[in-house]
Amino acid sequence: MSPGKRILNSGFPIPQLGFGTWQSAPGEVGTAVYEALKAGYRHLDLALMYVPGFLSPGLAGSSSKFSPSGSITNLHAIISYRNQKEIANGIQKAYKDIPGLKREDLFITSKLWNSQHHPEDVAAALDICLEQIGTEYLDLYLVHWPVAFQRGDLLLPVASSSSSDRGDVLIDDSISMVDTWKAMTELPKQKVRSVGVANHNVHQLENIIKGSGVTPSVNQIERHPHLRSDDLIDYCAEHGIHVTAYSPLGNNVIGDPLVINHPVVKEVAESASKRLGQTVTGANVVIAWAQVGGHSVIPKSVKPSRILDNFKEIVLTEEEIQAVDAIGKDRKRYNIPFCYYKPRWDVNIFDEAVEKIATSRAF
Repeated sequence: MSPGKRILNSGFPIPQLGFGTWQSAPGEVGTAVYEALKAGYRHLDLALMYVPGFLSPGLAGSSSKFSPSGSITNLHAIISYRNQKEIANGIQKAYKDIPGLKREDLFITSKLWNSQHHPEDVAAALDICLEQIGTEYLDLYLVHWPVAFQRGDLLLPVASSSSSDRGDVLIDDSISMVDTWKAMTELPKQKVRSVGVANHNVHQLENIIKGSGVTPSVNQIERHPHLRSDDLIDYCAEHGIHVTAYSPLGNNVIGDPLVINHPVVKEVAESASKRLGQTVTGANVVIAWAQVGGHSVIPKSVKPSRILDNFKEIVLTEEEIQAVDAIGKDRKRYNIPFCYYKPRWDVNIFDEAVEKIATSRAF
């Protein structure tokens, strides 16, 4: 089945169903992207840097040390998520093996990393990204976080001392997100078709729009039934900002069950299976729910069978949508760098209660 598309405020179409690469390890992600393209995905979500999976089983409680130079002795923290070159290999293999597949058939997203926020660095960062992926242009380039790190070659510059046993990333509050966003909007159109942001709340969106006069095409956010973010969704709809949901299955490494295993999701999957006369999984339900309202969603997996199953699109009834909506009464946000990242980001990004003691504030 070919996924639906929506038109961004830049005039370009974006597929609603995409393939995410967050938390995909080296040696797996290139093959996973290749399998996704074989399955029919045409929307790929990438990034220069994905932070080390929170306090993941490979990192939580580890003896990783942070040196004054900002190097990390547990190299898994960086290597596992700098995966764009491997992804490029998967894409090139797909071009060779999938009849007729061309670059213009794909929608490729990547992201500006936090240490590249200085306005003078934005254009060069895009060039690095294009070289890694092996493409002449991106369909979408996002400001990954509303947080600037210390400028320089280190992707995770770490303070020489910290009150946290996880260490602290060096935050640079002198770099204005408005200035970073202005630099994004001035990137050559032949190199990037649309620009947007990720992990931005209403206040942060208002600041960059007011300060630049330019509205982002996309806001990519953590979104799943436990984190509906209705106010943010409404704001984006009112301002023509397309929403893309990451971690739609409730991916987390803090021990909570995945939302696809929630009793309500299981009940809806069983009901939809009977109604449609085919097997509907919890993942199918949540992916369908995430697209209600015209949003995009980027589930990830490295297992070919799940990659294929996640591409099976279904349409939920209004009653089924409402049932999944009700899960949001038990609100949970999993991606909070102040709480779960190693090194810690000592910054309040989302204004969650657990972030309010952070030293810095995103805006």
